[in-house]
Amino acid sequence: MQTEAIRQTKKNNLSVNLLLILIIIALAIIPLFTAKDAEFGGADGQAEEAIAEINADYEPWFSPIFEPKSGEIESLLFALQAAIGAGIIGYGLGYLKGRRKKEDEKSA
Repeated sequence: MQTEAIRQTKKNNLSVNLLLILIIIALAIIPLFTAKDAEFGGADGQAEEAIAEINADYEPWFSPIFEPKSGEIESLLFALQAAIGAGIIGYGLGYLKGRRKKEDEKSA
C-alpha cells in the first residue's frame, strides 16, 4: 500500500519535472521566434549606453584586469562561469536533498 503511494508520488514528480523542463525550453526558444530582429546583449552594454546618455564626457575610472582577445573567448568564459555556478548550486541542492532523505529514513 505504501509502496504504491510512493510510486504514484514519484510518477507525479516526474510529470511535474518534465513539464517544468518543457516550460524552460519554451521560454528559451519562443523569444528567438517572436523577436527576430532584436539584439540580445548583456547588462554591461546597456549600462554603458545609459551612462553615455546621461553624461557623454564620462570616463571609466577602472579598467578590467584581464580582457579576452575576442568576443567568443569572453562568451566561453561567461558560459564556463555560469556552468561552474550551476554545478555548485546543483551540488548544494543535491546534498541538502540527500541529507533530508537520510533524516527521513532514520525517523521512519
